[in-house]
Amino acid sequence: MKRSILHMLDPMPNNSPFDINMALDAGFEVLMPYNNVKLESVHNLTQDAVFSRSPAGLKRTGLFIGGRNLGLAIDMFKAAKQAMVPPFAISVFADPSGAFTTAAALVACVERELKIKHGKELAGCKAVVFGGTGPVGIATGIIASLAGADTTIVDHLYLETAADTASLYNRRFGCTLKAAVASFDKDKIELLKDVDVIFCTAKAGIQVLNATILKEVTQLKVAGDVNAVPPAGIEGIDRGDSGTPLIHATHCNAVGVGALAIGNVKYQVQHALLASMLETEKPVYLDFRDAFAKAQEILK
Repeated sequence: MKRSILHMLDPMPNNSPFDINMALDAGFEVLMPYNNVKLESVHNLTQDAVFSRSPAGLKRTGLFIGGRNLGLAIDMFKAAKQAMVPPFAISVFADPSGAFTTAAALVACVERELKIKHGKELAGCKAVVFGGTGPVGIATGIIASLAGADTTIVDHLYLETAADTASLYNRRFGCTLKAAVASFDKDKIELLKDVDVIFCTAKAGIQVLNATILKEVTQLKVAGDVNAVPPAGIEGIDRGDSGTPLIHATHCNAVGVGALAIGNVKYQVQHALLASMLETEKPVYLDFRDAFAKAQEILK
């Protein structure tokens, strides 16, 4: 039997050690990292991979797209799919900066607590994504919006940045993201006055919401924070929290989900999707939608 190979395309100077470890643990025997990959190179690289093996051997050949730019990763993903010439085709999985699997786990964990603790669905709820213009924040916003939540992505400094990001991804995926800026406590308090769900995807080690802000919220039901580096992005959420009462939100019955609980699901999602590339009889093409469906399945 031919050895399994995963070709890992990355536009950054280095491929992610996290993704390399995950791919090995999922069962790929040979990993071939390519860095500084340009979009225009994806077509030829993909065809080099597919035409070098018989259709039977291609079942054990895959392509992983990384990087940090979510839009570029999506373009590379599309270019790889378009390069296939059936029956010469291989599976492709895009997960730039782990954004798709992390966002999927975050939204699914929050969705689960929303159902269990409050009997509600994301559809019809109002959600805010802090750090909403970064890769994980954008992916979180898209997933939440497509799930039916009235979703606003927040930039710390510039409304234009959030508005441009929302417009771009609304066009690409048919979601309905809104945009906001919140630099100061008073801005955040105003933004959160009627919010049901908070997703915190800001940079590690930066506290976005403090106790003073949380004491003013009245409608909040669930808050999820992916920040595993102290201080927490949302004060009062511990890394291991999973539906734990949010102690500083004293005017509502909100619960929090911490980074380790989210990370555990993210790990399972990425492992499962990578493994599925080796198990399938026909090529699979995996992005944030598949990651979210897998996270929901895991949490059931």
